[in-house]
Amino acid sequence: MKYLVSVIDDEDTPGSDDRMPAISEFNERLKAEGYWVFAGGLAATEEAAVIDNRGEQAVITDGPFVESKEFLAGVWVWEAPDLDVALKLATEASKICDRKLEVRPFL
Repeated sequence: MKYLVSVIDDEDTPGSDDRMPAISEFNERLKAEGYWVFAGGLAATEEAAVIDNRGEQAVITDGPFVESKEFLAGVWVWEAPDLDVALKLATEASKICDRKLEVRPFL
């Protein structure tokens, strides 16, 4: 089963910026153990654009979809045998990257 792991940062209490070496080491372990599918950090929310083409004409809006103190800072996609394994990895990853994580299975 594949899982989307969303990395959630917070404007009021942001995660530490010095975590990249530990995150890279964790990513290498994910690869070695066969859990790794994909990962990537995201640009600041100010660089986002929202496109809504459900009506007569497409509307493109600068900025994030939702104004919030919390925002999506990056993602992992993992292949894990079950939710328990994904949650165990996410518990470790949250400590390593110093941010909250949301784990959701793909359909």
